[in-house]
Amino acid sequence: MSGSLDLRDLYQEVILDHGRRPRNRRAMANCSHLARGENVSCGDEVVVFLKTDDEGVIRDVAFDGQSCAIATASASLMTEVLVGKTPAQAKSLFDRFHALATGREEAPLNGMEYELERLAMLLVVRDYPVREKCATLAWDTMLAALENPKAKGG
Repeated sequence: MSGSLDLRDLYQEVILDHGRRPRNRRAMANCSHLARGENVSCGDEVVVFLKTDDEGVIRDVAFDGQSCAIATASASLMTEVLVGKTPAQAKSLFDRFHALATGREEAPLNGMEYELERLAMLLVVRDYPVREKCATLAWDTMLAALENPKAKGG
């Protein structure tokens, strides 16, 4: 039992760290994809910026906006795991993360176990269903960004 509590404490520490000192929180002027997301129930807002190369591989990810600690931590962790992924891999991570955050089971994601292990820190939201939307806001916005390439030169 204490091992479980220790792991939960570690997860909460990681969430607090990413909430206080988010990674990749910045506007990206030269992004190739962009989307804005909002959680109307609490007022959280996030903008996700993606920069892909000519083959479509995500080379840079950033986010900006005002959000609670869980939404900020989720966005921060997301930016760390998406670099180097194809849009298909990013969508697979989105599907798996959504399933994990909402308590649904999904098949293992071969080749991206490390990424899912990093995201497991956010699974504490399962105990607080009202916070699921906080944890998934940046992910929903990232998916919208993938579907919203900016016009060349725009």
